[in-house]
Amino acid sequence: MTTDGRTAPLRLTDLTSTQVTDVVRGRTVVWPIGAVEQHGPHLPLSVDLLLAEAFADGIARELDAFTLPTQAIGARSLPQSGGGLYFPGTVHVTGGTLIAFLREILTSLVQLPMARLIVVNGHYENEPFLFEALDQVRQQGQLDNTEVFAFSWWSLVRDTWTDSEITEFPGWHAEHAGLTETSLMMHLHPGLVTDERPDHDRPPRAGVYLHPVDVEQISNRGILSSTSGSSAALGEKLLRHVLDEAVALVREGEGLLFAQTRPDRRTRTTQPGGKRP
Repeated sequence: MTTDGRTAPLRLTDLTSTQVTDVVRGRTVVWPIGAVEQHGPHLPLSVDLLLAEAFADGIARELDAFTLPTQAIGARSLPQSGGGLYFPGTVHVTGGTLIAFLREILTSLVQLPMARLIVVNGHYENEPFLFEALDQVRQQGQLDNTEVFAFSWWSLVRDTWTDSEITEFPGWHAEHAGLTETSLMMHLHPGLVTDERPDHDRPPRAGVYLHPVDVEQISNRGILSSTSGSSAALGEKLLRHVLDEAVALVREGEGLLFAQTRPDRRTRTTQPGGKRP
């Protein structure tokens, strides 16, 4: 049991070498991927890895799956989506290194006879490199016997949820250290959240690379949008929403296309970064 009374997820690393093959055969493994990245003056450097881990643990509990330890080091922070490397604390590798690293981990991991691998990403800049690593492994034929679901947690948040819960949603690229991450951390790790609630009323545009860049203009001490209205209750609601969507995604086999089998679901396609055409 966890400290809050919930059943602890099954840890793959708790198995012995003589157990793991038979125990994991035909089962699901969930792997969280995060980053060590600055999140302003009110949140710790561990936000992206802690949130990825929380979502992965919740999914694993619902699906009776095994979890892997969280991958903590990710891609570099960028000014338009993470504040960039102008703020201290971010620990990163280059994109090429991350692709190679993830590819080698996946190559060894899929030697286990699992039926399904779920990868939960918590760091915005990781996403394209994660997908590239997965596709390289797929092209090598190493995923032929494994079903894979890989996504950034925010990609599962419905437009209807953000429309109803966030007054002026800036886009997921600018939610860095903003309302959603602050609320999730207040719910999951309140002791790591300071009392500051900084706002930035001019969120940067998505999909734009600038050089040189004025970080004081695009952010408020590394925060790209607003934290006003953050609450543990909102974080709990968002956590539950994402877990419900993730479990439905896996159990119903909807993939990227939202089927019309449920009346509350519109047909839509999700692109990397949570953007929709």
